[in-house]
Amino acid sequence: MKIKFALVVLALFGAAIALHAQDGSYKHFVGRWDMTLNSANQKYPSWLEITEQNGQLSAQYVGRWGNARALPKIEIKGDHIIFVSPKEEEGTKTDLVFDGVLSGKHMSGTITGPDGAPWSWVAVPGPASDPHPRNPGDISNWAMPVQLFNGNDLSGWHMSASGPPVWTVVDGLLISPGNGPELITDKKFQDFKLHVEVWINSESNSGIYLRGRYEVQLETDSVAEPPSHHTGGVYGFIAPKPEQPRSPNEWQSLDITLIGRRVTVVQNGITVIDNQEIPGITGGALDSDESKTGPIYLQGSEKGHVKFRNIIITTVQ
Repeated sequence: MKIKFALVVLALFGAAIALHAQDGSYKHFVGRWDMTLNSANQKYPSWLEITEQNGQLSAQYVGRWGNARALPKIEIKGDHIIFVSPKEEEGTKTDLVFDGVLSGKHMSGTITGPDGAPWSWVAVPGPASDPHPRNPGDISNWAMPVQLFNGNDLSGWHMSASGPPVWTVVDGLLISPGNGPELITDKKFQDFKLHVEVWINSESNSGIYLRGRYEVQLETDSVAEPPSHHTGGVYGFIAPKPEQPRSPNEWQSLDITLIGRRVTVVQNGITVIDNQEIPGITGGALDSDESKTGPIYLQGSEKGHVKFRNIIITTVQ
């Protein structure tokens, strides 16, 4: 009798799993989402990707900082979603529990923020992958190259915050402050080629944010971290291959082409990322609206110092 009962329970359980896999309630949630968290006085860009395989859901998330990471929990019932970002990743005393609903093509909901106050969040679908991506070599309507840094001062740029430490110009070189503000172009761009020459001091870290959303990493302090965290990689998403030798205290060149969300990175004349799609924003992005133009921004909030020269942009007309 006990055996028969157990078999019935297992059959019912299996049927429930099958029903969940077949009812399709999760299908409208599957995909990439550009998120914004709203505290009482600040907006925090974020990103979420939900995938499904055999009725089992999984998710990766980019929070207020850091790289894309797998989430330990995601549940979808009807138009209701719950997912959890661990406190260890958030630097908070408790996990962040995102509770929301899907309405049309938008998600919205609430969390208890790191400050203990109620925060809201919204999410819209990220840009779809281009089924016919353009090869940068096929584009003929490039404009004339423009110098973004004049070698004398910060004309055309602004810092994300005031007060020391600050970005400086010394002997024609632009120098990051180390644990200071970010440096952001006044102008915004869509598709472009960017040439930058960098000198990365030992044990230093910075980055070049494309449209203010996608970080190409610059570092000499992350050798123990994943390859996508190394110089030339798109932080947390795309590793440079072949990865170039670590070269602190030497001038290096980076030629970066961004068309849509596809990026090519040439480091010291060697292609390390070849026309690959960037899945979503990286931690530290200025906003999560991937449909819009955005500035070039140089990261100054990490440690150490990086020197920049010959920052030249060529846009598509």
